[in-house]
Amino acid sequence: MRILTTSITSLFLFLRVYNSHTRFIRFNLSLTGISNSLNKANNSINVSFPAFNQKVARIVYICVINKIDMSTFAPFAKPLYVMLKPIGSRCNLDCDYCYYLGKANLYPNKNQVMSEELLERFIQQYIESQTMPQVMFTWHGGETLMRPVSFYQKALEFQQKYAGGRLIDNSIQTNGTLLTDEWCSFFKKNNFLVGISIDGPQDFHDAYRRDKMSRPSFHRVMKGIELLKKHGVEFNCMAVVNDYNVDYPLEFYRFFKEIGCQYIQFTPIVERLRKNNPSLKLASAGDADQEVELAPFSVSAEKWGNFLCALFDEWIREDVGRIFIQLFDATLANWMGEQPGVCTMAKICGHAGVMEFNGDVYSCDHFVFPAYRLGNIYSKTLTSMMYSEEQYQFGNDKFDTLPQQCRECDVLFACYGECPKNRFISDKYGNKGLNYLCKGYYQLFHHVMPYMDFMKQELLAQRPPANVMDWARLRKQSL
Repeated sequence: MRILTTSITSLFLFLRVYNSHTRFIRFNLSLTGISNSLNKANNSINVSFPAFNQKVARIVYICVINKIDMSTFAPFAKPLYVMLKPIGSRCNLDCDYCYYLGKANLYPNKNQVMSEELLERFIQQYIESQTMPQVMFTWHGGETLMRPVSFYQKALEFQQKYAGGRLIDNSIQTNGTLLTDEWCSFFKKNNFLVGISIDGPQDFHDAYRRDKMSRPSFHRVMKGIELLKKHGVEFNCMAVVNDYNVDYPLEFYRFFKEIGCQYIQFTPIVERLRKNNPSLKLASAGDADQEVELAPFSVSAEKWGNFLCALFDEWIREDVGRIFIQLFDATLANWMGEQPGVCTMAKICGHAGVMEFNGDVYSCDHFVFPAYRLGNIYSKTLTSMMYSEEQYQFGNDKFDTLPQQCRECDVLFACYGECPKNRFISDKYGNKGLNYLCKGYYQLFHHVMPYMDFMKQELLAQRPPANVMDWARLRKQSL
């Protein structure tokens, strides 16, 4: 166990080294996992992180020693994140709901493989653009493991070449089906954090996550997870909630506990399909209503709310401080008036872009459309694109374009309209731009109010928020 002493300000900033746009949780040192005691002599807190290993403690130590407080940085000095797509949208699976497979049509007749020359250019620029002592690389797909181990070995060589004394860390998202002993040994040796895409028990997972021959993938993913455990590789899970598994919240949640996953992100599927554009099937929020239709695998707002409330009720009584669910941690952050660890729940976004295999940079992984292309790394620097006026506006639009119903909402602070990609319905006043999942989130935030209020008070009193579990059990008995 590593014990750290930090200021109360840094504590409330969660000391996170967290790429908030990745589809899995990265070192989210959430308030729900903290046990602490106040040192009144110097207004510091002795913080115990029993659930985190030396890798996490090392990064937290750097945050503390360098007194990193993002709330006081100038906008230009905030971390710049660009997710890398070394294989483009290519994948060995053919998941029905995948939002990225269709991006291949943006680059017809091109081999979607990143060159070594471009890899080096990106790594040099990415490291040099950072204003903090640690740099997080996020490798994404498509399926990242369709590039050989040698590609990532070369990436590590470039990282060391340009590190300049900075601490480099890597996280990689994979569907898990291509994991081998060789891959897992490489990840362990080089301290990679691995994100696994898995949608719960076999029936739920295989409903949509099949390969290009329509074969189920669950057993291959589970074999990959066992290999990660065998080699001691850190892993987190990203699970998609769709029209099928949304009806089974507890079976869904308990599966992740059974496989020993402590860090979980649940992502609701909301996609619209263009009726007359087969080359770019998925619609953006800006597409006209008459030209699109809701995808059949999308969750409904009402079911999403029911799902979250049922899952929360078990978590709040049994698993606070032991299981870390990104949405619940972000909700508590917003309740505390601090920045959440995920862009969808923040007031503004736009700090996390994505670079395709050919050097094209886009505003966001969910906005890889021509209108949101910022440029190409061969003609513009990462810094100039990510700090450009158009990217600044993209980020501010998350709040600035909220409709009247949102601005009047008593829980606006908890989600700030959630992700702009889902804002395509009209509010009660007839204004466009309300989030499709609004009813579900509104239900959740009102459901969790007493528990969030309790945890907030525990934190303000320098007591562990996990105390809420006993209170929640007593509350249930009295109702």
